[in-house]
Amino acid sequence: MLNNQKLGDSRSQDYSEKFVNAGGVRTRYLEAGSGKPIILIHGGGAGAESEGNWKNVIPYLAKEYRVIAMDMIGFGKTDKPDLLYSQDLRIKHLVDFVEVMGFDQKVSLIGNSMGGATALGVSVERKDLVDSLVLMGSAGLVTELHDDLKPIVNYDFTRKGMINLIKALTNSSFEIEEKMVNTRFDFATDHETRKSYAATMQWIRDQGGLYYDDDYIRQLKIPTLVVQGKDDKVVPISTAYKFLELITNSWGYFIPHCGHWAMIEHPTDFSKATMSFLSQHK
Repeated sequence: MLNNQKLGDSRSQDYSEKFVNAGGVRTRYLEAGSGKPIILIHGGGAGAESEGNWKNVIPYLAKEYRVIAMDMIGFGKTDKPDLLYSQDLRIKHLVDFVEVMGFDQKVSLIGNSMGGATALGVSVERKDLVDSLVLMGSAGLVTELHDDLKPIVNYDFTRKGMINLIKALTNSSFEIEEKMVNTRFDFATDHETRKSYAATMQWIRDQGGLYYDDDYIRQLKIPTLVVQGKDDKVVPISTAYKFLELITNSWGYFIPHCGHWAMIEHPTDFSKATMSFLSQHK
């Protein structure tokens, strides 16, 4: 670990920024609280990173858990090597991260969108590492690459494009703050991040989406909470129902007036539902 910088704001519990070498990838993460470890994994939209996605959730969850929010490979302040940005790469990176952290117990994984698909893959591939899972607006099932996805998949690296991307990811009444636009735009237009994002989106286009076979998902046996915004334009609500059908040991929680970012649009509601689920499945 290379540094331990206090972040956050005066309204919430502070969290620390740290770095660790995960399988040769210098990986940034935020940490707060103590107890059973839970790992938060952001989605794959341009400019995504741990703080912007999870800053309003970390203080709530940290009241009872050791909360760790990581930047995935190719995003935020984590390394962006010149590699094929496949789903297998993200699964390997998350496994390497969990292993190098040296937890003395299994972890809970909480993932949004691409982060959900990555958490799901690790939960299937490495049953020895994970004992519960929260999928929020998760990728992982076949969905049509429809028009609402275009601002994300075809992001043009302009500030206007970033505003359109945020609109695509949130409900119609969500108030977009200048700080969010500026922060995400700065991360998205970093030279190395721009290259890794383009490679990530190209891989998704080549595959026709980010999904697993149904039989692969059926292998998931651990307790799983499926959280879905009822107004999610990116991942349709039918996807959440399909996850519930495929995952035997699963529960569903649906949030009205919520798009793809429950943790940003309704952080308290999402946190309370997650805490209730985790408390029952320790």
